[in-house]
Amino acid sequence: MSNKFNDLYKKSIENPEIFWQEASKDIFWFKEPTKILNKSNAPFYKWFEDGVTNTCYNALDIHIEQGNGERTALIYDSPITGNKSKFTYKELKLKVSRFAGALENQGVKKGDRVIIYMPMIPEAVIAMLACARIGAIHSVVFGGFASNELASRIDDSKAKVLITASCGFEPGRTVEYKPLVDEAVKQATHKIDKMILFQRPSHEVKLNAPKEVSWDEVVADAKEIDCVEMNSNDFAYILYTSGTTGTPKGIVRDVGGHIVALKWTMKNIYNINEGDIWWSASDIGWIVGHSYIVYAPLFKGCTTVLFEGKPVGTPDAGAFWKIISDYKVKSLFTAPTAFRAIKKEDPEGKFFSKYDLSKFESLFLAGERADPDTIKWAENLLKVPVIDHWWQTETSWAISSNCTGIEMMKTKYGSACKAVPGYDVKIIKSDKTIAKPNEMGDIVVKLPLPPGTFPTLWNADERYKENYMSNYEGYYQTYDAGHIDEDGYIWIMSRTDDIINVAGHRLSTGAIEEVLSEHQSVAECAVLGIADKLKGQLPIGLIVLKAGVEKDNETISKECIQMVRNKIGPVAAFKIAIVIKRLPKTRSGKILRGTIRKIADNVEYKMPPTIDDPLILDEIKEDLIKNNILKSV
Repeated sequence: MSNKFNDLYKKSIENPEIFWQEASKDIFWFKEPTKILNKSNAPFYKWFEDGVTNTCYNALDIHIEQGNGERTALIYDSPITGNKSKFTYKELKLKVSRFAGALENQGVKKGDRVIIYMPMIPEAVIAMLACARIGAIHSVVFGGFASNELASRIDDSKAKVLITASCGFEPGRTVEYKPLVDEAVKQATHKIDKMILFQRPSHEVKLNAPKEVSWDEVVADAKEIDCVEMNSNDFAYILYTSGTTGTPKGIVRDVGGHIVALKWTMKNIYNINEGDIWWSASDIGWIVGHSYIVYAPLFKGCTTVLFEGKPVGTPDAGAFWKIISDYKVKSLFTAPTAFRAIKKEDPEGKFFSKYDLSKFESLFLAGERADPDTIKWAENLLKVPVIDHWWQTETSWAISSNCTGIEMMKTKYGSACKAVPGYDVKIIKSDKTIAKPNEMGDIVVKLPLPPGTFPTLWNADERYKENYMSNYEGYYQTYDAGHIDEDGYIWIMSRTDDIINVAGHRLSTGAIEEVLSEHQSVAECAVLGIADKLKGQLPIGLIVLKAGVEKDNETISKECIQMVRNKIGPVAAFKIAIVIKRLPKTRSGKILRGTIRKIADNVEYKMPPTIDDPLILDEIKEDLIKNNILKSV
């Protein structure tokens, strides 16, 4: 292996200002920055503070100026509705600049907040970019979120305008947005000035003028608007972390660093060039949708796919292969959960053989830990590199990854590869000392964080310091736990609160899940620690089987228990593995381990606002009672 990656990484850590100044020359500035990093008020660092630019200009206008206006910017495909469309950079800019004019006509100015509560349709992307064009701060809330959660975000952001649609579509059901929005507006103490609603064909709803107006109505008399000049440290957006309780945490992104970092990642991490076809199978309500459906691919000048569908059920387990085949997608970025769902429905990969994936080069997984079995299954099926990488809502781009555009590194199954240039990652043990190779501890990043990460929380500087920067002075606490091996590979084993203590032994639930995932009948699993009077905590495993498994549940449970005993040892005290129908998850695919643990421990819990299907929790409770877990606590 050459030293290309190591040299670049070393430069980013030892000379970050030079490294990021060079990267900043790849974006458009109205005024280039001369002050690259201001460290005077730690932990509130400022990147490119005297630079002046605009997010939308870098996403659209610059490519048209460079002669690429006829290149396809956005492909929309909705297997649920049967609708498909494509937009060139010129066409998208026209729609964005007119909707920016419509927002301006509704009184939206630079610095005002706009809530976007929409399904996966082109208008959602247009609304985001229109806000960026006029300097409004958007806050995208996942379409279909509960009314009280939407209300809390209206109150915290003090939004001026709310943009929504008449409905969203899920496999087999229609989610009516208007009643949810009406209830949220009623609950919110802050009152919005205007609601703009996009009427989906054949699903129109009644609007109450003059406060509620249709998308078509506001666009009809709107003029195209040019991009406003934005200071590098002005805020681009607020994204509230999913699963928040009490006052939501508003992650903010500053304009300049966001553009520089995300554009840099497209080539260096994902090996995506101008004109390539890129697909991030996520939702605009999550950070992946912000960074890698909308902003990064458009900054880079490539084609991005907007998919209104699911990995299975729209219509079958071949949905992903069809999109890749139809549009000649070069790389896909999605969650491990999506591939576990495909593996569960089609373990033999029969749907895969129906499609031509000859243009497909790589698969990237993130969102939660990718178990080695799923990665190997995908590798064997796709015959391309499958890369697990790790990042967070707070960072907006990868902390660790195989940086395929710099130098392809070998895969270590179970590891999210090495720290990406810009991130100085360490492991700190409970005694506050730096861990040696392979020692478990809290994963932290030395400050300052690189550009594009979160400079603070919305109107909550003290909370930012206390939550993230105070436990380990001079470091950002990720709240993930794991270790770094002797080769510098990072192993994310669990969230900090998923480390369980069994008779004084600190065990990672992720390590046990890794073993369970290796069983040939297991599609996905979750391990959690339940309260035990003797040992403090005991691990239990919840297992979902692949489709078509004929072996009886009791045999599978016994085999799984023995596998953990063989690979981790008796110290794990792993004696309970329960076969269940499905696992409770958030809409972004994260398993709700904390909620399951509270149910098992028979303590009060709050229904997570991001849960995909609340009925699953009742099923879990019945399974735990049936297996004497609740009685034993």
